[in-house]
Amino acid sequence: MARYSEKSRDTVGEALHKEKKGKLRSGRSGKKVTSRKQAIAIGLSEAREKGQKVPPPPKGSASSKKSSGKKATAKKKAAPKKSAAKKSTAKSSTRKRATATTRKAASGRAKARKTTGKKAAATNRKSSSRKKASSSKKKAS
Repeated sequence: MARYSEKSRDTVGEALHKEKKGKLRSGRSGKKVTSRKQAIAIGLSEAREKGQKVPPPPKGSASSKKSSGKKATAKKKAAPKKSAAKKSTAKSSTRKRATATTRKAASGRAKARKTTGKKAAATNRKSSSRKKASSSKKKAS
């Protein structure tokens, strides 16, 4: 049984002819293809895209790496979690220090607010008593 269809052979042949003429260009970069092996690989990938009978790419090739890109990124994400646990202990200790300093600062601010509140209340009392005195003088005259 044939591994490749006739049409897939034609597609690879076209890619080789383009490579010989210097008109075959690679996918992303658009650079000119100079290698016969690369021309064959491009022809095979075009045949796969068209749905022609071509065996799947080998496991170590670039086209198979593209399809398994999601799996590789999932593994990469799993690895930093272990180091993140180490970082979290350092973060928690710095958080404890930070919260202690913020508590001190907050308590100092609260004391300041209380004193300013007392001062404000005293000035309000004074001003209200002045207003009452001035209003009672106006009524008397």
